[in-house]
Amino acid sequence: MEINGVKIDNTFAEAFPAWVSSVIVTAATKELAYSSAVEATGFGTSVIACPAEAGIDQYVPPQRTPDGRPGYGILIVHPSKKKLKEQLIERIAECVLTAPTTAAFNGITDCEEKLPMKLHFFGDGYEYQTKVGDRSVWAIPLMGGDFLTEEEIGVVKGVAGGNFFVMGDSTMSALVGAQAAVAAIDEVCGVITSFPGGIVGSGSKVGSKKYKFMNASTNEQYCPSLKGKVPDSKIPDGINGVFEIVIDGVSEAAVAEAMAAGIRAACMVKGVKFISAGNYGGTLGPFKFELHKIL
Repeated sequence: MEINGVKIDNTFAEAFPAWVSSVIVTAATKELAYSSAVEATGFGTSVIACPAEAGIDQYVPPQRTPDGRPGYGILIVHPSKKKLKEQLIERIAECVLTAPTTAAFNGITDCEEKLPMKLHFFGDGYEYQTKVGDRSVWAIPLMGGDFLTEEEIGVVKGVAGGNFFVMGDSTMSALVGAQAAVAAIDEVCGVITSFPGGIVGSGSKVGSKKYKFMNASTNEQYCPSLKGKVPDSKIPDGINGVFEIVIDGVSEAAVAEAMAAGIRAACMVKGVKFISAGNYGGTLGPFKFELHKIL
């Protein structure tokens, strides 16, 4: 299979189930909402070592936010529902409540379950309940004005780890292809690419061949500099740059849509020659995104 002359590997991306919550962070200006959303999703690339996977889903214009102010929807993702609840509380309390003029609202209203996020105690007895439209919120008096927040955040069983590899004839062509992929994925609702700039420069495999204490280590099969040095290299001839895109989402359908959009965009970039994906033969998780099928 080819798209614009770019070969699509006949393989699948393997992903695993995870719990996903969405929070809409609003503020007096778009810039203030963005800075808080960025802070709240920091240190959220991979649960290999981060306390959660997190990222900005999309900009939410004033006409679509509960309080009529500009905002950003963020996703917090974790395989453990208990850990996800902890991360919601910590990230909203430390990175949104503390930011100027912000408010926090539940981003997934159509769900069967919600996680309690009791932040109103910060008000030390001066907090009070009120309404924003049809939403019940707590108002916590702060130096910069009242912080408004919903204290029940919707949670759904989503998917983490959808992925694909962008391979180019040079590092820069692969990078530009990966950037194009991320830009296309940004237009898909309900997904995040949690790594810096949405792009994984390291890649990894489960465990280590040499260092048994490592939970993850370099994926030598996809390192261009090791082509010809490892017997099982998966770097095709003419490939000198590889970057990975990893996607988490609220559903299997959302991740598949994002993968397809990203792959198609990458294939339009000059110098991109090959698209593949990472899997562990089905041992990592039950979701298999077969590249030829999702495209």
